[in-house]
This record gives sequence, structure tokens and C-alpha cells, in this order.
Amino acid sequence: MRKRKICVVTSTRAEYGILRWLMDEIRRDPRLTLQVVATGAHLAAAFGHTYREIEKDGFTIDETVRMPLGGHSKGALARAMGACAIGMSRAFERLKPDLILVLGDRYELLPVCSTAVVMNIPIAHISGGDVTEGAIDNQVRHAVSKMSHVHFVAMPGHARRLEQMGEESWRIHVTGDPALDLLGQIELLDRDALAVELGVSLRSPVLLVTHHPTTLGAGIDELGELLKALDGFAGTTIFTAPNADAGNRAMIERIENFVGAHPAAALFRNLGQRRFYSLMKVADGMVGNSSSGIWEAPSFRLPVVNIGERQSGRMRAANAVDSPAEAGSIGAAIRRVLMPEFRASLDALVNPYGDGQAVPRILSVLRKLDLGPRLLQKRFVDAPSK
Repeated sequence: MRKRKICVVTSTRAEYGILRWLMDEIRRDPRLTLQVVATGAHLAAAFGHTYREIEKDGFTIDETVRMPLGGHSKGALARAMGACAIGMSRAFERLKPDLILVLGDRYELLPVCSTAVVMNIPIAHISGGDVTEGAIDNQVRHAVSKMSHVHFVAMPGHARRLEQMGEESWRIHVTGDPALDLLGQIELLDRDALAVELGVSLRSPVLLVTHHPTTLGAGIDELGELLKALDGFAGTTIFTAPNADAGNRAMIERIENFVGAHPAAALFRNLGQRRFYSLMKVADGMVGNSSSGIWEAPSFRLPVVNIGERQSGRMRAANAVDSPAEAGSIGAAIRRVLMPEFRASLDALVNPYGDGQAVPRILSVLRKLDLGPRLLQKRFVDAPSK
């Protein structure tokens, strides 16, 4: 029996980190063949050429599809998406995958999935049905869900949203989020070993700061308020670089200026998954607008200050404190989450996004999924009349 070819398309370090364990299990499965396509920020020097992490982990990258991410404007990103679609069409022609596997809500998924649709290649989408009202990610995620043929979602509420969108229930599988599976597979560094690797003295309290551009808002202004709040912080501040959305370069410059003026602060363009999760383990708090503060941080019982509207609409665990993008409010929220009693209140916290067993559930579906005409022919399920 011919092994079915599962083509994983990845464009960013964060997305790859979530997919990594699943990719490894696909590679090990005697019934499946893993194909890997790297695109987007993975291939950009400005983001650390993170495709090397994929290769370092022992994966073969079967195709690279370049997206010119050198522009600063939203128009430049739109043109980069056009170039990505052209490259994907050629990659899929050469690889002839049986199914495309994608994750999340990044804009890079639009050219990937639209190309697969017109080439009659079925799409499996991880993390549909979620909501982020403060970013175009919301529209991208829902568009990708409607283009996709099978869905792996984190929780029953996400499954219900897909059904509201007219998706057939047999296509939807509640698996939990695969990022949580990876947490149980990585051997994390202790505080001393992490400090050596980073070359930073991790003097308490340690804040992990991850703040991205806001595609529906003023990201640089939000960052300015965050930096004001951190200006008098008497501890160690570790920044990770913002992602590849429009406006990221200006944000990196502001962070670099802040780090230059604050000896206890450091910026890392690419920490890698092991060091990033190790930081989540040892940090006293996390600040910013990253989805990792909502999805993964509860597994570490890590207090989080979530800033602005980027994660608006997402389910929160008790570790997250929301703050408007205003320096005084951010500072007050940081002081609150760093109080010992707040951390103690999280001792019994359970992550609502899964139990760390998503990968075997996804694999089970990938092995058995009927790839025939029924999968490709999507029907819209009307809601019952009121």
C-alpha cells in the first residue's frame, strides 16, 4: 500500500515550534511520508534564517518558497503573498502531496491554501474556530477554515464555531492544541543553564516580553506605552523579536534603543523553542500581546499581562490579566501579577487548550482519512431555522 504524503507548510519559528512534534511523529509513521515546505520568515535573514532550526532538528526541507519580506508596508506584504502563491504552485506540482497540513492564522496561509484549493489538494487545518478580534488573523483563520477539508481544533467551543460556519461535523476533530504536546517532549533548561546559554544574568524578577505588531491597530504606539511601563522595572527584561507583520522593523529599533539604555534588558531575534519554553518556566511574568501568553503560558502557571486588543475574543485562563495599552495600566498590571499571592493562586490551574495528547489524535485521523471525492466536495450545512 502506497504511503500517503503529508505536506507540512511552515512560515514562522513559532508555528514550526508547535508543529515540530507532530512532524516528527509523521516522519516515524510507516504509513505516512512527511514533506516539508518552508516559506515566509523562515527564509529571511532579518528573522534569523530559522529554516536552519528545521534542518538542525533532522528534518529535510523538500521545497523552499521565498516571500520578499523586505518591504515595510501592507502593500509590500500583499505583493509578497502573490509571489508566495506562484512559488507554492510550483512546489506542489513537484511534490504531488496527498494532503497539505497547516496551522494557525498567519497571512502566509492565504496564498498557500488558495493555491492548494485550485490544485484540488485537500487541506488539514490546525487551530480553526478560535477568535482574535484585534487582528486580521481572525479573517485569515476563518478564510483558511472555509478552504480546508479537515479541522483539528483545541476545544469543543471552537468546533461549534466551525459548525456555525457551515462546516460538516464529520470534518471536525477536537484534539487539543499540539503546542502542549511539545511541552512534554522538550527537556527544558534550569535557571542557571539558561542564563549561561543566553549570556544574561537572570536577576529576579524576570519578565519575558513578546509584543507583536497589531494588524488592525497602532502597534508602535502600544510598544511605546509598554516600554514606558518597563522603564523603571527593577529586574531582568528579556525581549523576543516581533513577528513578520508590517511595522516590525520600527518596533525592533525601539526595543534595541531601550535595551541599549537598560543593562538588565536583552533582545533575542530567535530564541528557539527550547530556550523560549525554558524562559516561560523560570520567568516571574510574561508581558505583551502574544498568543503564547494565552495558549502555552497556563501550562507553566505563568502570570501574564496581555496588552491591547490583539488577543481579544480568545478564551483566557486565570493566569492572564488584560491591560489597555497605556503605561500606567500596564505598570499596575505587572505589579499585580508579580505579587506572590497572584502566583500562588495559579497552583491548580488547568490549561483549557488541551491535555498534551493532540498529536496522537491528529495522527489517527491522518492515517484513516478517506482522501476520495467526498473529502474534496465541501457541502454547506445550514443552521436550523428559528
